[in-house]
Amino acid sequence: MKTIILFVEDKYEDLELWYPKIRLEEAGHRVFVAGPVAGHIYTGKHGYPCKADLSFKDAAAKSFDAVVIPGGFAPDRLRRSPEVLHVVKDTFSKGKPVAFICHGGWVPISAKILKGKKVTGTIAIKDDLENAGAIWQDMPVVVDGNLISSRTPLDLAVFAKAIVDQL
Repeated sequence: MKTIILFVEDKYEDLELWYPKIRLEEAGHRVFVAGPVAGHIYTGKHGYPCKADLSFKDAAAKSFDAVVIPGGFAPDRLRRSPEVLHVVKDTFSKGKPVAFICHGGWVPISAKILKGKKVTGTIAIKDDLENAGAIWQDMPVVVDGNLISSRTPLDLAVFAKAIVDQL
């Protein structure tokens, strides 16, 4: 059993958080949801609630076997958190999976871990990914070493499978 951190903030893309969370739990892994405040309930773009198990600060003090970053509008807030960026950089530097989907790519951009890496994401952040030094590919899922990326909720099945396969 692996421990995975999944980040949440208001206006997360509901399916991009819940599908991987449930799929990883089905595979026998322990998933912790981290938000700015532990115990707070965050609301997705489509109204679905998600309670944070840990605060970003608590998450930064721990080590995880993988990171999952959902999209929506939440990544614009997530990338401003030094603790979130610390967890992403630390997990990546240890060769453990860092997975992101849709606008979730903004977080690894801010963590400065994408230079020379093949990735995908929503077309809306293609320029951002390329400006960060990534090589953007229009594919449902792209795996480059320990980076796993996908474009939109339509790609969730292959995205979640790639995460489970890497664990």
